[in-house]
Amino acid sequence: MQLIVENLKCIRGGRRIFDNVSFKLEEGQSLVVTGRNGAGKSTLLAILSGRLKASGGTIHLSGVQDRTLPECLHLIGHKEALKAVMTARENLDFAAEILGNPALSTLEALEHVGLVHAADMPVAYLSAGQKRRVALARLLVAHRPLWLLDEPTSALDTASQKILFNMMNKHVEKGGMIMAATHQEMPLVNLRELRIERPAPQEIDSDMMAGGF
Repeated sequence: MQLIVENLKCIRGGRRIFDNVSFKLEEGQSLVVTGRNGAGKSTLLAILSGRLKASGGTIHLSGVQDRTLPECLHLIGHKEALKAVMTARENLDFAAEILGNPALSTLEALEHVGLVHAADMPVAYLSAGQKRRVALARLLVAHRPLWLLDEPTSALDTASQKILFNMMNKHVEKGGMIMAATHQEMPLVNLRELRIERPAPQEIDSDMMAGGF
């Protein structure tokens, strides 16, 4: 599997978010996306996941058959996307059923992130760090070759960060691919950096506006 992005552009509301973003990501590689706040790190991940449309450039996925890019990835964003009234176990059971391609069982995934004791607690009663770990456990209940992680260490203490980095490295070592938008250094194997710079302010013409949505 190989992901090739060339000259990707995003314009929203008549404002250029980023321009000419290009990179290549292959099996067994990790890529950290860096840049100042507002540079477009989260936007780039949203475009790759299919949640937003690019204003220009190309995204090409090779090495897979009959699957689109969104079908090949996990996205963990700023919000955990958990149902507060459901338990940790129920949230992961639901994710596993929807996503398909089963990997670890729900309890195995929760044990991996140190939360098996909270399996039957409603998510509403969990701390911010525990909620984050439940969200990250979704990476383990369904196999996806590409992980898109937006500030994945958010709300995690040092011990939980070590668990996360171990998960990420094991995924890469097995041939997986990771893109992580972060302000933090990450001890990942086969690591490269993609830095996004905020473009200089400029006037947006009508053609650019047409491609912004």
